[in-house]
Amino acid sequence: MPEPTVLGADFATAAGGGRAPADAGSPADTAQGLAADYFPSYSTVGLLAVVGVLFVAVAFGAGRLLRPVVPTPEKLLTYECGVDPVGEGWAHTQVRYYVYAFLYVIFAVDSIFLFPWATVFAAPGYGATTLVEMFIFLGFLTIGLLYAWKKGVLTWT
Repeated sequence: MPEPTVLGADFATAAGGGRAPADAGSPADTAQGLAADYFPSYSTVGLLAVVGVLFVAVAFGAGRLLRPVVPTPEKLLTYECGVDPVGEGWAHTQVRYYVYAFLYVIFAVDSIFLFPWATVFAAPGYGATTLVEMFIFLGFLTIGLLYAWKKGVLTWT
């Protein structure tokens, strides 16, 4: 097992600077060596970000230039889901739909956590702790489900 290094002259060697402690020089030289080692990684990420932004900008620009622009009164009319807009724009939505979405999120998160939990549960030394943690998590999910059931959200009308 390698010996741990202390911040100081050995820092450049430990961080992959490739210089021996005798060649480390001043702290400014060490910082320059570290910056030189990390710059290619950051430049690659920056280049990919610039390419992504340019790709989106070119796609939107090409769409704006190539699409036909023929505004008619029908095209300028507000349209949503095939229903002509009549009356005011405010409509009441039942809270039940939001609770359905919330319940979906609860069970989606539950299913996402089950696979890593099963992996850790199988590891030696983590069985009892992992089991207790998962039952606490499932208890919170059960409380959410019981709340939705008590409020009558789960009845389909």
